[in-house]
Amino acid sequence: MVNHMVLLQILTSVIIVSLISFVGVFGLVLRRERLDRILLLLIAFAAGSLLAATFYDLIPEALKEIGNDTFNNVLVGILLFFIVEKFIHWHHCGKEECSVRPVAYLNLLGDGVHNFMDGVIIAAAYLTNMHVGIITTIAIALHEIPQEFGDFAVLLHAGLGTKKALFYNFVSATAAILGAVAGYAFLSSIVSYVPVAVAITAGGFIYIATADLMPELHAKKEFKDLLWQTVALILGVLVLYYLFGVVSE
Repeated sequence: MVNHMVLLQILTSVIIVSLISFVGVFGLVLRRERLDRILLLLIAFAAGSLLAATFYDLIPEALKEIGNDTFNNVLVGILLFFIVEKFIHWHHCGKEECSVRPVAYLNLLGDGVHNFMDGVIIAAAYLTNMHVGIITTIAIALHEIPQEFGDFAVLLHAGLGTKKALFYNFVSATAAILGAVAGYAFLSSIVSYVPVAVAITAGGFIYIATADLMPELHAKKEFKDLLWQTVALILGVLVLYYLFGVVSE
């Protein structure tokens, strides 16, 4: 039997979380030249936040449920994202340079899976009780703010225009709505697969951060660029680490 009040609470929460994807709207009021100057800093922040989300949130959550099998699935995620990136590059680019880099599609794929899982988690929390649902939604929202900011930067860096980056980032974020509906309807069958999917997503995030984002930071050789990019990278880690710590208390 459908509990319409609980379903409404779940959908309201995931819609609010999905709207956080528009945090990159600031890019619409900046000239592209100015935006390009800070893009590498945003990329560094994105790499740090992806790694922090992976090691402080995704992997620990998977370890609780599937133990050491987590690491096998993380490795699967890394290999899977490598294969997907190679296929996208071969299919869309051939021997020529891509106008939109494969990392854009990878980031949308990985973030979409992550958002889907967020939706399942929110549904499970509200099915426990409203208090747990609200606390869980706040926690996920806090985690998503810096990550969505970084995701927007990744899409811009990959070659998408500002409006397209905002739109596709929002479409990826709406996967949380699908996850919430699926979680509410089929929770008993979906939850058993959540830890595996979380671990695979963790592997994907590691691949994106280390294989696609960090190498871009070596493009500029000046010491001041090295200094500010390092600060942004560490800041991305610390912001997520602090948020996870506050939420877990």
